Amino acid sequence: MQTNLNNIKKTGFKTPGNYFNTVEDNIMNAIKQENNHNISKETGFKTPDNYFETIEDAVLNKLNKKDNSKVIKLFSRRNLIYASSIAAAVLLLSNLSLFDKEVTFDSLDTQTVENYIISEGIDSYELAALLSEDDFSEVDFLDETINAETLENYLLENLELEELIIE
Repeated sequence: MQTNLNNIKKTGFKTPGNYFNTVEDNIMNAIKQENNHNISKETGFKTPDNYFETIEDAVLNKLNKKDNSKVIKLFSRRNLIYASSIAAAVLLLSNLSLFDKEVTFDSLDTQTVENYIISEGIDSYELAALLSEDDFSEVDFLDETINAETLENYLLENLELEELIIE
């Protein structure tokens, strides 16, 4: 037999009467009983004898002591020469035409252009927007002969007969 879990009225958890009214007092009493003998009166912070009288002299002595360590200049003449020569070498390499390979239309093959058009999803309307009437001449279309079999294959693949019949 299966119980219906969506209609359970009782949660199964019960608390004694006045539990939430007395729980805080019970916890505080338990804490006081445990900690009465463990609480020390000291704060844990101690200062040495005569600390505040002698601290000023100790700090001033440390400040007045001169350190005779060797100082290395950050911008020495040798470091500036190294940095400027590295910067000049980077500029020279970046301006050389060895790394500059410019792509022209002559260097592109037809297959690359076709793959780009297919992969970018450019449709015929977008291509037609790029072309003007001056780009076409009647001679281009008159010289082109189309085989009847090629025309039939094109029409079978690209046109649906139902659309032509309905129109």
